[in-house]
Amino acid sequence: MERDEYAPGMPSWVDLGSPDIDGAADFYRGLFGWEATEPGPVEETGGYRMFEYKGRPVAGLGPQVNPGPPYWTTYVTVADADDAVARVKQAGGTVFVEPMDVLDVGRMAVFADPTGAVIAIWQPRAHPGAGLVNEPNTMCWNELSTRDVPAATAFYEQVFGWTAVPQGPYNEWQLDGTTVGGMMQTPDMVPAEVPAHWLVYFAVEDTDAAVARGQELGGSVIVPPTDIQPGRFATLTDPTGAMFAVITLKAGLGA
Repeated sequence: MERDEYAPGMPSWVDLGSPDIDGAADFYRGLFGWEATEPGPVEETGGYRMFEYKGRPVAGLGPQVNPGPPYWTTYVTVADADDAVARVKQAGGTVFVEPMDVLDVGRMAVFADPTGAVIAIWQPRAHPGAGLVNEPNTMCWNELSTRDVPAATAFYEQVFGWTAVPQGPYNEWQLDGTTVGGMMQTPDMVPAEVPAHWLVYFAVEDTDAAVARGQELGGSVIVPPTDIQPGRFATLTDPTGAMFAVITLKAGLGA
């Protein structure tokens, strides 16, 4: 599905912070067919690149700037980044990057919710977000894993106006009745040192084939192909350790 705008409160963009930019470009090209643009001047862009698919921007790629494992970051569109960050602070979040302009393309900030999960906001200008979503080889879902669901629920309601709607043990994030993401209690089997986090899902035509291809390209499997209500999913890491999920959606879901 092509998109040229996102309403405030909707996840609209994801990007990868990687210690190996060229290696990441090769891995995701091989896995999803993405092409990475050439970086602009380092003094202006910091080496940031765009992943494109079918001629549309689908994700970003830049140098890793924080210690720890490489990471995929989810961005949520807001009308005013400064106002959103004020709500983050009032709700008990921790701001890592205060609102800043990104050339003429938008204004962003990065923060953690009170349970420790890192997420970003995007006030669009020239760049509205992903130009293609909810079809094979594009972003289709953003999911919070946390050990404190009540605290996360209260935080995101105050910051984005989201409501957590239970679907059995799972929760859907809804905004004015529209589903915008998911939330789950971190399973007991997950080691205590794994923090709360946002996981990005990319749609694929065949989960098993995507997992096999990811392994051929040097990635690792965290959760093997598994059937769940929306489809068949798996969790992988790329060769540098950045975690993401792939899912083959059941008919009628996605674009």
